[in-house]
Amino acid sequence: MGTDNLFKKRKARKTRDLKRKTENKAPYGRVLIVCEGSKTEPGYFKDLRDYYQLKTANIEICGEECDSSPSKVLQYAEQLYHEEKNVGNPFDRVYCVFDKDTHTTYTSTVDAINRKREKNKWFAITSIPSFEYWVLLHFFASTKPYQPLPGNSAANQLLSELLTYLPEYSKDQKGLFIQLVPQLEFAKQNAIRLLKAAEVNGTDNPSTRVHELVEYLQNLNRPH
Repeated sequence: MGTDNLFKKRKARKTRDLKRKTENKAPYGRVLIVCEGSKTEPGYFKDLRDYYQLKTANIEICGEECDSSPSKVLQYAEQLYHEEKNVGNPFDRVYCVFDKDTHTTYTSTVDAINRKREKNKWFAITSIPSFEYWVLLHFFASTKPYQPLPGNSAANQLLSELLTYLPEYSKDQKGLFIQLVPQLEFAKQNAIRLLKAAEVNGTDNPSTRVHELVEYLQNLNRPH
């Protein structure tokens, strides 16, 4: 009897939560963003969501809930995607945000996302070597490959370079998106141009696709 009551309570709570989410949703698409980082990336996209006045019921952002490896990011995204689909509140798009850095599951995770049957729903938003490359592009269009050195990883080298432009930067910095808004269009143009150049040269180092997600979110709530 107790178990039955608990099941009924859980089902009723899920029904209430779904009703609340449905009532609060805007008419544009519902998007899931799962980030490798627990602070920098989720904070950045939450600030972006607020800046463009996007509904939290439409744009769900996760980071600290999953492990920092690309494969765990995808695994957690798949779990949430199927949970919401099963209760009748599906996501229209899923973005997995992760770095290459030294992750051993990077290539296999990108391949797994690219092999998804729903190609218009699943997207890998990658940065090489790390998310900080996207931040750096707000100041400088760096084309220098970042290679690991003894005792100095590629990500650490990039961070050192970024600190010359943004001395106060840290992984738990709050308000990063707002601080960088004045240079946002400059960063997007840099990212587009340098990604094309990297592809022509048969490399991905350095490059980022963060601008693709930023651009999508910017246009989500605009009248068409």
